[in-house]
Amino acid sequence: MEVRVLTAPPSSSYAEHDYIRVHTDTDPLDDTVVLATIERVTDREKNGETLKRVKTLLARRPMSPDAALDLATSYAEWKEVPVVYADSLALDPR
Repeated sequence: MEVRVLTAPPSSSYAEHDYIRVHTDTDPLDDTVVLATIERVTDREKNGETLKRVKTLLARRPMSPDAALDLATSYAEWKEVPVVYADSLALDPR
């Protein structure tokens, strides 16, 4: 299965109902360290309402943006999730 890697939209409205979200940020105590968070987000309909479920797979772990994106993409392929959204830091070429 091919996984699309896209830049996360500025708002919280995503077109897909099942996706992986990758967020990377510098550590506030050490700006040489990058912390990564990877989440799987699913939307489900229940009683006419859309319920969003967020499962954190990795939270604020030291990891390069490339490694975080590789891990998220591998997980998406394994679980057959079609899209990975990544923030700009994770998508910046190194």
